[in-house]
Amino acid sequence: MGAMIEVPQAFVNGTVQREGERGADWVEGLPALVAELLDRWDCVPDGDVVHGGVGIVVPVLRRPDRIPAVIKASFPHPGNVHEPDAFAAWSGQGAVRLYERDDARFAMLLERVRASSLAEVEDTEEVAVVAGRLSRRLAVPAPDGLPRLSDMADGWRRQLLMDQDEFAQALPARTVDAALDTVRELGRRQPDLLVHGDLHARNILSAEREPWLAVDPKGWAGDPAYDGGTLLKPLILGHVVRHGDGDLRRVAHRILDHFAEAAGLDRERTRRWAHFHLVQAAFHGRHHGFRVAREGPRLDFVTHLVDRLAETLTPYRHPSHP
Repeated sequence: MGAMIEVPQAFVNGTVQREGERGADWVEGLPALVAELLDRWDCVPDGDVVHGGVGIVVPVLRRPDRIPAVIKASFPHPGNVHEPDAFAAWSGQGAVRLYERDDARFAMLLERVRASSLAEVEDTEEVAVVAGRLSRRLAVPAPDGLPRLSDMADGWRRQLLMDQDEFAQALPARTVDAALDTVRELGRRQPDLLVHGDLHARNILSAEREPWLAVDPKGWAGDPAYDGGTLLKPLILGHVVRHGDGDLRRVAHRILDHFAEAAGLDRERTRRWAHFHLVQAAFHGRHHGFRVAREGPRLDFVTHLVDRLAETLTPYRHPSHP
C-alpha cells in the first residue's frame, strides 16, 4: 500500500464539528483511502496536504514521468457529486484537467496548479474581468444528468418566503420581493449550459499552462449569469476590508458590469442574479453565520454589509410577484 498521509488537524476538527460521528469515521479512514489511490493511480506524495472546507488536496507525482498532480478527496456530500462531470466536460479549457476519478469515494486525480489564487489580486475590476473571461469559456453545453438550477427555483421561493416571515425586520419588503421576482422570471427558464456554481476568486488559481484556471465547481446546468453573485459577495467584502465601505453601490455595479462584459452576459440579468444571491445570503447568515464569520462582532459586520448590499442593489422598479 502507498505512503500514509497526515490529515491536517484543523480539517479533522472542522469536519467532526460539522458532520459529527460520520465525519469522524470518514477522516479516520482518509489516510488509508489516499494510500489506496496512490497505488491505483501510480503516484507518490510530493508535498504537504492542504485542505478546504470539505476536502483535502494531496500533491503527488505521477509515475513514470513524475508529472505533478493532486489527489483531491472530498467528504461525501450531494454538492460534490457532479464536480468530476464538470471537469470532464471542460477537458482542461478554463479549468484544471481531470486525469482519474473515483466517484464512489468522491476522489479525483487532477492537474496541479499553484497555491496562489485570484483573491490575492487587489484590483476588483481585474478580478471581475478574469472571472468573466473564464465564465465565457466554461459555459459549454451541459452534459446529461447534471442538476438543473431551474429545478431549484420552487425551493428558492419557498425558502425566501419562510425567511421573510421569520426575519421580518431584516430586509425591506421590496428587496425580498425583487429576489422573488428574479426566481419567477429568471429561475424557472434557464439556458442548458454548464455553470460552475461557485465561481469566486478563491476558486480561480494561478497555473503554468494558462494564467488562471478554475477549480471546485458544483457542476450545474443553467444560466452562467448566476455566477455573478458567487463572485460578488467575497470580492466586495475584501474591497471593504481594504478600502472601507464608501459607495458600495458603485463598486458593486462596476464589478458586475466588468464580469458581465467579459463573460458576454446580459448586465441586467447578471445584476438580478447577484441581488438574489445577496438576499439569500442575508437570510442564510442569520441561520448559520458566514464562512468568514460565525459569531461575534465580525458576524455583525458581515451581516450588516450583506444587508446593505442587498438593499442598495435592489432594482428601483420591478413587477410584483403573484
